[in-house]
Amino acid sequence: MVSHSLYIGLMSGTSTDGVDGVLADLSRPGHPQIRAHISLPMPESLRQEFLALNRSGPNELTRAALAGNALARLYAQAVHALLERGQTRAGDVQAIGAHGQTVRHDPAAGYTLQINAPALLVELSRIAVIADFRTRDVAAGGQGAPLVPAFHQAVFSSYQPRAILNLGGIANVTVLHPGEPVRGFDTGPANVLLDTWCQEKTRQAYDTNGQWAAGGQTHPALLEALLRQEPWFDLPPPKSTGRDLFNRAWLERGLAPFRAENIADRDVQATLQSLTVHSIAQAIERHAPATREVLVCGGGALNLGLVHELEQLLARPVYRTDRMGVPVQLVEALAFAWLAQAHDQAYPAGLPEVTGASHPNILGCRYPV
Repeated sequence: MVSHSLYIGLMSGTSTDGVDGVLADLSRPGHPQIRAHISLPMPESLRQEFLALNRSGPNELTRAALAGNALARLYAQAVHALLERGQTRAGDVQAIGAHGQTVRHDPAAGYTLQINAPALLVELSRIAVIADFRTRDVAAGGQGAPLVPAFHQAVFSSYQPRAILNLGGIANVTVLHPGEPVRGFDTGPANVLLDTWCQEKTRQAYDTNGQWAAGGQTHPALLEALLRQEPWFDLPPPKSTGRDLFNRAWLERGLAPFRAENIADRDVQATLQSLTVHSIAQAIERHAPATREVLVCGGGALNLGLVHELEQLLARPVYRTDRMGVPVQLVEALAFAWLAQAHDQAYPAGLPEVTGASHPNILGCRYPV
């Protein structure tokens, strides 16, 4: 993929905590240069609406459309800030890659739904937008996720077996082993349950550096029950998941048999951190045992307690992607800039080895200026 162009990537993930954006020069294949970046918090009212739209409810079609418009306006704020910081004109940007906000994901039933308003974003930014990255892969029989392994392969490949681990709301891993096709799959919850429990019990958005969990102790029986109650953990790749499965109701079912024990809230938090770590380690040992090192990215990579526990259990070096020149919180936004370029160049970034689709796919739909 050879190009001399600027792209913007925008990402709002399962954690629904904000929008990350990058303005990137993608003229050197495998060596993206970030000219500007930004993170904007998700307004609490919009965040709550997206969480509510994970479930059926009254007037949900209208509410989803209005939420998409609100997200497009937030995206536009990010775009204008990126242009200003990067001293760049809108006309110099080839396209914006905008993922949208996933609210439903059930590839087994043949659908995935990301709320977005790309046409409005074109009007607000005067830049072409590429969106709807997942549905073509699902239409071809794939999971529609994870989307970023082709990008990881382009940027993070190494001479030794390596895995790229994204710790967003959901954890997903890309397996980069020399001489083998790239593989990738979700491993289970990363921050989604940790944040849910922390917000409910402490009124804090998240457990900074895992400090609250560090004051508790993992409850071995609860951890085992949570791992055993969910058959999804034992499914082979390709597989993907989201809030449709790992949510407060799922956690409540796991906690119910232990109510009489009155497990301390911070012990539950420590156990949920261990659930994230054990499900990741289990997936790597089962499906990529030759992995020698792990590069972590996503918001969870900033949770020092989680990363330390992961390194101990994996018994392998765990590094942040900052080491490779890409800050952990910008990897996914940069990936969507790259996916937008891939779309423009008719490069099939949808990989059957990753998603299980029947054939490679060019991902996304273009909304021209």
